[in-house]
Amino acid sequence: MTNEHAFVYGGHAFRLVLAPDPRGTCNVAVDWMAQPDQPTRLPQDADPYATAEEALRHGQQQAMRWVHDRTGDGQGRF
Repeated sequence: MTNEHAFVYGGHAFRLVLAPDPRGTCNVAVDWMAQPDQPTRLPQDADPYATAEEALRHGQQQAMRWVHDRTGDGQGRF
């Protein structure tokens, strides 16, 4: 699995960056790509995940919540 993944939701582009650590867990960082050369990092909001797949899913959900929070649907319907 590669460390960077593109994700588009609600017309917003994101980059999800997986960061495995030596303990075998994985973190994810989510960048909002409003401008490709100036990404905005969303706040880290969780502890490491057991697998890269789990971290990636969480990153996608975090991006979706971020979009919903800024488009008037704070309930985050997925």
